[in-house]
Amino acid sequence: MTAARDKMWSASYDILIVGAGVAGAALAHGLSVAAREHSRPLRICLLERSLAEPDRIVGELLQPGGIEMLRKLGLESCVDGIDAIPTHGYCVMLDGKPVHIPYPDKLEGRAFHHGRFIQALRAKAKAAEGVEVVEATVSELIECPMTGRVLGVRATRKEEGAVEKEAFFADVTLIADGCFSNFRNQVMGKSAAPPENKGHFVGLVLEDVELPIPKHGTVVLMEGHGVALLYQIGTHETRLLVDVKNPVPSDLKGYILNNVNPHLPASLQLGVQRALEKDRMRRMPNTFLPPSEQGKRTKEGAILIGDSWNMRHPLTGGGMTVAFNDVILIRDILIETKELADWNEISAQLHKWHWRRKPLASMINILSVALYDLFSAQDPNLEVLRTGCFKYFELGGKCVDEPVSLLAGTAQAPFMLFRHFFTVALYAIWILFTDPREVGVADGKPILARPRPDEYPYLAVKSLQVFWTACVVFMPLLWTEIRY
Repeated sequence: MTAARDKMWSASYDILIVGAGVAGAALAHGLSVAAREHSRPLRICLLERSLAEPDRIVGELLQPGGIEMLRKLGLESCVDGIDAIPTHGYCVMLDGKPVHIPYPDKLEGRAFHHGRFIQALRAKAKAAEGVEVVEATVSELIECPMTGRVLGVRATRKEEGAVEKEAFFADVTLIADGCFSNFRNQVMGKSAAPPENKGHFVGLVLEDVELPIPKHGTVVLMEGHGVALLYQIGTHETRLLVDVKNPVPSDLKGYILNNVNPHLPASLQLGVQRALEKDRMRRMPNTFLPPSEQGKRTKEGAILIGDSWNMRHPLTGGGMTVAFNDVILIRDILIETKELADWNEISAQLHKWHWRRKPLASMINILSVALYDLFSAQDPNLEVLRTGCFKYFELGGKCVDEPVSLLAGTAQAPFMLFRHFFTVALYAIWILFTDPREVGVADGKPILARPRPDEYPYLAVKSLQVFWTACVVFMPLLWTEIRY
């Protein structure tokens, strides 16, 4: 008999997980630990196309809230031994002027090379009791011909003589195959929310540069050119992500050199030039995908998790925090489910999951896109809001502490986000009437003056336009979290 015939043509498990990335690997470990604690042995199969260290330009910043989620999962050691850098907050720069936004209560996040972190998570999954990690490419879902329920997957192992499209069966199949999911539409059907592309991040690694405030994420707001994000991911490496609108310029190197580099702090510009000379530029689409409720209206037997189901803009670095929170919640509901083969029971649990995750997930989803729209302002009214947001941070106190607690994922308070967003809008309007602006130049120096009373009627109309723009940014995002 050949080696192929010696192999099993099928295998059965309690739970299948497709994708050993952030969500998949953490979920495999989390389920194993929970099963042992509840004296409920589970056979779990974690399928991953390639177990080699991935090389990505996002998923490199874990907020303090995400660190806390790691602790709850028993995975806090995954940020040790990978040259992870503590992060203590943000530095936001507008027109060369910085504002310091520290995390409250001396909290810390971590920034690291994405691949090293993933390998640490996978090592935990491999060592977990009852978990089998299989390197195989999943090509299709196996469905019951009578009911359409997902019974498992067909996959081809990455080894010599492997059976092509070997069958893996399970009571429940969890799909965590990332932002380019091959199975999203098949599982969600008509319930799927449409993904929205928000441009791209182009990534470079700068070597041996110093950020304006060490161990802080740096956000540079560039007039007419969106936003640049920098954070240290290793002892000698700093990640630069450049926001690039659609359509993507054909000469990205020239675009960064001529339009982005001049806006960056002088201490970083030589590092950018060196990186462009020797580093490979990579880009990643920035996609917003609202979460649609799973269960009764989606494919039986299959559950999407992670970026395959819900994505937000990576500007705020909240994706992994949401993923780990989802892992904790889905772990708990699966352990609470008496019969994993009973889809009615699982559907009821999925309904609970969908709404239990809202306080954190909806807040981070909305914040990411709303903040990106303000920071990358391409509209005069958005520019007013961006200036108002920057000056709001300059006020310090609760104007920094509460918003950054939302950004950090430590406060699960959607109403707080609503309150601060529209307070920023009102403060931006106040600035329109009170803040000195350039009205001329004398002896090479700008002349600043506050608006005159005769300008108030125009500013009143402008204020209405600014507030309406704030509503247009925020309210549709809020609706996506309510309607789906």
